[in-house]
Amino acid sequence: MRRRRRRPVDLRVSVGAVQLPNPVLCASGTAGYGTELSGVADLAAPGAVVVKSLSAEPWPGNPAPRVDATPAGMINSVGLQGPGVAAWATEQLPALHAAGVRVVASIWGRSVEEYRRAAELLAPHRAGIVALEVNLSCPNLDAGEHLFARSPTSTAAALEASAVAGLPLWAKLSLVAPDIVAVAAAAREAGAAAVTLINTVPGMVIDIAERRPVLGAGAGGVSGPAIRPQAVRAVWECHAAFGDLPIVGVGGVARGVDAVEMLMAGACAVQVGTATFASPRAPQRVCAELADWCRRRGVSSVGDLTGAAHRAGPQETS
Repeated sequence: MRRRRRRPVDLRVSVGAVQLPNPVLCASGTAGYGTELSGVADLAAPGAVVVKSLSAEPWPGNPAPRVDATPAGMINSVGLQGPGVAAWATEQLPALHAAGVRVVASIWGRSVEEYRRAAELLAPHRAGIVALEVNLSCPNLDAGEHLFARSPTSTAAALEASAVAGLPLWAKLSLVAPDIVAVAAAAREAGAAAVTLINTVPGMVIDIAERRPVLGAGAGGVSGPAIRPQAVRAVWECHAAFGDLPIVGVGGVARGVDAVEMLMAGACAVQVGTATFASPRAPQRVCAELADWCRRRGVSSVGDLTGAAHRAGPQETS
């Protein structure tokens, strides 16, 4: 008997108005500013690459050491080191275009005016950028003093300032907020086309031999599998509150089944971050595993997975 050929899985997704060929993206801060990983990975293969967060002006970042391994991921305190928007747009963006990369830019600021200025500098280059992720929640700057995502009011102000870029805005939020659903609501009202959930979680590692923090800045942001359940819950809660608000899930996605879980919680796309440090091809592998999972279970379109866990009936108890 001839086996029936299974149809290929439709991996296309939309994050608001942004259409992508697949739902697996490179997370900000993990693939550099440009084509640094092009020698070991096809940067055009992921749905998009979110570049490392940029400020309006060059920024030196935090003192070394900046990165350390943890039992279920890593902790970092890079401190948003970067060349500034203008230098990036001139020196890095053309190479990304030449490589066929779908680019999501990322900006940060220490004030609402700094967000506005960074967005203004990006505006002339928006034709080559599919979306702008507004980093409102990096824990590695001035001990978190400038965490806009702590407050619905400051979140809205930074997003409204960033609108001058003329790009779809993705608000990157964090669990440092007392109520992440309230912050997501404020982001939505301020014009966010999507929210990215979640940023790294504040933490610290002590060198017990030296009796001091391992990282040069002291504290840092924890990422990797250790925070995935927290990310899944944030995605779940925001999707339950706003079923029409696109969510990009990030936090510990290292396997195809991790992506499935994030999508079922309510995400329409996911980002791979920490896993890329171990394997630059991790986003491609995760996407291939996701497609295989769908094929084996008769899921014809990956978009059907978004919010699937919310549509399931109540669990039966024995």
